[in-house]
Amino acid sequence: MTDSKKEMEREELHRAIWAIADELRGAVDGWDFKNYVLGTMFYRYISENLCSYINDGEAEAGNPGFDYAAMPDGDAEEARQGLVEEKGFFILPSELFCNVRARAAQDDNLNETLERVFRHIEESAKGSSSESSFAGLFDDYDVNSNKLGSTVAKRNEKLVKLLNGVAAMNLGDVKDHDIDAFGDAYEYLMTMYASNAGKSGGEFFTPADVSELLTRLGTVGKTEINKVYDPACGSGSLLLKAEKVLGRQAIRNGFFGQEINITTYNLCRINMFLHDVGFDKFNIACEDTLTAPQHWDDEPFELIVSNPPYSIKWAGDDNPLLINDPRFSPAGVLAPKSKADMAFIMHSLSWLASNGTAAIVCFPGILYRGGAEQKIRKYLIDNNYIDCIIQLPGNLFFGTPIATCIMILKKGKSDNKVLFIDASGEFVKVTNNNKLTPENISRIVDAYACRKEELHFSHLASWEEVSQNEYNLSVSSYVEQEDKREKIDIVKLNAEIAEIVAREQVLRDEIDRIIAEIEGKT
Repeated sequence: MTDSKKEMEREELHRAIWAIADELRGAVDGWDFKNYVLGTMFYRYISENLCSYINDGEAEAGNPGFDYAAMPDGDAEEARQGLVEEKGFFILPSELFCNVRARAAQDDNLNETLERVFRHIEESAKGSSSESSFAGLFDDYDVNSNKLGSTVAKRNEKLVKLLNGVAAMNLGDVKDHDIDAFGDAYEYLMTMYASNAGKSGGEFFTPADVSELLTRLGTVGKTEINKVYDPACGSGSLLLKAEKVLGRQAIRNGFFGQEINITTYNLCRINMFLHDVGFDKFNIACEDTLTAPQHWDDEPFELIVSNPPYSIKWAGDDNPLLINDPRFSPAGVLAPKSKADMAFIMHSLSWLASNGTAAIVCFPGILYRGGAEQKIRKYLIDNNYIDCIIQLPGNLFFGTPIATCIMILKKGKSDNKVLFIDASGEFVKVTNNNKLTPENISRIVDAYACRKEELHFSHLASWEEVSQNEYNLSVSSYVEQEDKREKIDIVKLNAEIAEIVAREQVLRDEIDRIIAEIEGKT
């Protein structure tokens, strides 16, 4: 099948999935309802994934007609321990998505049934190495919420529709990893929910084109990496892009991330599973990265990609311990309490491997503001950690029109220069947002990889140039924008004006003659 035909089929599938998801929510706000659709998709996925795993094993053992979904619960219990060790979880046949859905319309206590099933799935991982990956995973799937309906009957009616709607999503066979349809559909739904949510929720989500750019920048010259890390991982789209760019086996030791919002943290773990990342290949934590980092035992990381929140408040110098924290102390000053941006950058630098790259989306103010932020920039430049600054176009992100930048950090640079790239014109307009095309992304990545100068696009600045510029890192200070105003030929313009003046004089003389003639006749 040709790539364009594949892409058309994919878009068709996406439209169908969104139509189902949008219809299911009814009067409920899409942003509030996303947890139900995405949670139901996850329930379907792990049910089918487990069934497929067991049935394939039986087929290999010479039992090709075996169907785990039809097995009595009592018989299935014998396999519980082994399956938890191998898959990280266990689901009884009667509690599989297909069986719960088959009984749903006749189940007056469907809300209680689902609550029990979800609890059993989470409990199946307790005490095992997969416990942290499953604990609280269904917390945001509230079967008794008034958002689903004002009475139990109405809520159950909505739950039946949810099960049927998600079952109707054409997501193929879970064994076919080439399609990655579950993960792909999940990302698409996230994008749709985020783009429709405006400021209320879209900011946690990094659009696919920006994710692609960050990951490609961070992996220039590499075919594999040890680990990928995101200190503000949101729903995990940036982490997973590394697998898409480099390939399934190219991330040797897995995906690591931290997220402060518990709902988004749950979405991130679900996202990992739906992309078929095993429980032993990811470690996502829910805590404040700046004051309670959870991956001390896992750092350093060869690839760090991140789109941290812009200019949020943090403890800063209110917490006397932070200035001695090994992540922040080298700069001798903490990021301002009202703007934590530089704290995320210092944290990322601290946990970056000596052969690694960190690509971080930045709020533009941190590149030129004075005070503590200027001192941190001085530390970064004087120690040769900043490899490149890229100015992005505005309106790339959901919920904000800000023209952001990318800061690329490295510990093992081969020169002491900083590359500045002005990519503010690299975009196409799509509905309400701007978008980076594959050509835009390639142009930026090629300029970075070659570290080449290009008039009006990129400039390689020496340490002296940056330090003499008082450590201002704004791209516009180093890359002169092309003057696209129409050039005016002054000589030609003066000749035209002289001609107009002469014509004016002829007209005046003619008018005077006509007036004199008229007056002579009266």
